[in-house]
Amino acid sequence: MTSQAQTARKRRRSLASRLYTWLTSMNLAIALLSILAIASVIGTVLQQNQPFNDYLIEFGPFWYEVFKTLGLYDVYSVSWFVAILLFLLASTSACLLRNTPGFLRDIKSFRLNAQEKSLKAFAHSRQFETPLDGDEVAERARGLLQQLGYKARLKQRDGETLVAARKGGMNRIGYVLTHLGMVVILVGGLVDSKMYLKTLNMLGVVEVETRDLPVSQVPEESHLPPDSLAGFRGSVNIPEGKWGDVAFIGLKDGYVVQNLPFKIEVEDFFVEFYDTGMPKSFNSELTLTDKETGESTTETIRVNHPLRYKGYNIFQSSFGDGGTELTFDAWQLAGDVGSHQEREGKVNDDTTFEFDGKKYTLEFRDFSLFNVNPTEGPDGKTENTNFGPSVTFRLRDAAGQAIEYENYFQPVDFDGTRYFLSGVTKEVGGQQQFLFIPADRNNSIETFMAFYAKLKDRDAIAGVAADLIGQTTQGREQRDQRMQNAAARSIAELVTTFVNDGFSALGERVDQSLAERGLTGEQAEQARNATFGVVQQVLMRTYMEVLDEQGIEDFTQQDEAFFENALDVITVIPSYGSPIYVAPKSFNHIQSTGLEITRAPGMLWVYLGSLMLTAGIFMLFYIHYRRLWVLIKPSTLDQDGQSGDQRVVVAGTDARKNIDFDQAFAQFSNELQRRTGSKGQNNPSSTPAKG
Repeated sequence: MTSQAQTARKRRRSLASRLYTWLTSMNLAIALLSILAIASVIGTVLQQNQPFNDYLIEFGPFWYEVFKTLGLYDVYSVSWFVAILLFLLASTSACLLRNTPGFLRDIKSFRLNAQEKSLKAFAHSRQFETPLDGDEVAERARGLLQQLGYKARLKQRDGETLVAARKGGMNRIGYVLTHLGMVVILVGGLVDSKMYLKTLNMLGVVEVETRDLPVSQVPEESHLPPDSLAGFRGSVNIPEGKWGDVAFIGLKDGYVVQNLPFKIEVEDFFVEFYDTGMPKSFNSELTLTDKETGESTTETIRVNHPLRYKGYNIFQSSFGDGGTELTFDAWQLAGDVGSHQEREGKVNDDTTFEFDGKKYTLEFRDFSLFNVNPTEGPDGKTENTNFGPSVTFRLRDAAGQAIEYENYFQPVDFDGTRYFLSGVTKEVGGQQQFLFIPADRNNSIETFMAFYAKLKDRDAIAGVAADLIGQTTQGREQRDQRMQNAAARSIAELVTTFVNDGFSALGERVDQSLAERGLTGEQAEQARNATFGVVQQVLMRTYMEVLDEQGIEDFTQQDEAFFENALDVITVIPSYGSPIYVAPKSFNHIQSTGLEITRAPGMLWVYLGSLMLTAGIFMLFYIHYRRLWVLIKPSTLDQDGQSGDQRVVVAGTDARKNIDFDQAFAQFSNELQRRTGSKGQNNPSSTPAKG
């Protein structure tokens, strides 16, 4: 029974020993460091902690889910990354504990028990004879070693003298510093990680909030009191003239709210732009007020120049819209076409309305003061043109389906013609397409809307068509009046088809009508052209009526171009996807500063560890740990039993085993031979042995 217990204990010790050896092995450390390096590259290439919707747009549904499962959107805080850090910390610490005592003993020891046989077996070994006394040889050897920077010790034993020397003990300290530096860096990284926060969440102490709520509506269980986390990295957006006292920390699919012991008020915000429209610099003027003492300080921060306040770091990370106030005209594109209402809105706020019994919501999402785009200049060269301010919004129906629009405040010039632009994006990640509405003589949208309203009025079109037919049939019998009215209604229907469904639908309807009448070939082509001509005349007369109503008497080339451009845009309005056109009029620009707030006590540990690691690597690479031995013993005995010549064995070793030590050993041996007046310097055994 006792034997079985001993066997079991031996097996357990053997297994533990193998696990300990594996844990402290270089192969494991290299594997862990390689995984961390790959993860760090991913974290550098893939922008971290962005809104999940941005990743969905960029990668698509499949890869979005794959990367999300792997935790690549916050790779430095994902569980497997932290687990590898812990494993590497354990491995490095175990390696340090195993080897440090031996290294410390090694740099204190001179190894004065070395035997002649072992010295001769060294890769660097040489022997020679000298007529000098043994004590004299030992003193000269020790003096030469000290001159070369070695620490030497002398030991006499059994009629022989051994001089042992070493130098470069800091090389071994470099090993300790290198590994200790890695341990300190890993500890600092873990202190600043989300490991503690994730533990709190796992234990149910704090809950993750996934809804987009105002801070005041976030449940208490998703709030963290000040100083509850040793280290964290959060963010907050604060509009100009407003203040905040929290930071949002991303966790899983949501966030938690970290309360701060101070308030941050944004006094002002400044942005400078390049000619290309890209931001050149952006600064925030902040006032920070301590909640306990009430003391305030005002500072200006900018990118890469953070503000440090009471152990917190406040970085200028981004900027956006802080709730720009908007005034716009809502032009109806259906129903009471051509009528409009002046409305007000605000970025990040929603406006609801009803149209034709259906509910819609306008969700204003962003405002851009500058929109610089490449255009072709008069000389054919590409130049940057500012299209002016724009507002981005979504129109969402009762079913939750939304289309995103980007409408510009001012008309934009293209080849001498000015257009109001409306960008349309019908699906997430889809290509933006533009609606070009021509501007009139006064750079207004009113003429187009009046023209479009008349074209949507079937009675008005029938009246224009009747006038046209009446002019072409003057002098005919009154009995043709009924036929003229029917023709006018038919033409009005064709115009309505063109306005509602586009030119292709108009062509299909005309072809169908001609086929029903049995017209083919040349007759059908002539009738088709005549029909299109009549429709064109009705459209032109309708436009002329609009100009007459505006008091415009002269018809210019600009008016003609406007007419043609208006017909082009009218054919695509049915696919615009909105019952109204939002025409922005004015704005009160309010910006928002994006701040990143961190608390990183582990940063000092990381810096300290980096210094230790750098110093340790320097010691390992540039300091050579070397040992030399000089063994002196009598070569022969005279008749009185006294020694004559002395036989000298020189041996040495270098932990690095490089060619530099070959040269250094040869120089030392030759110099010692010269100083001791040795014999037989050409003896083959006096050359360094091959390792």
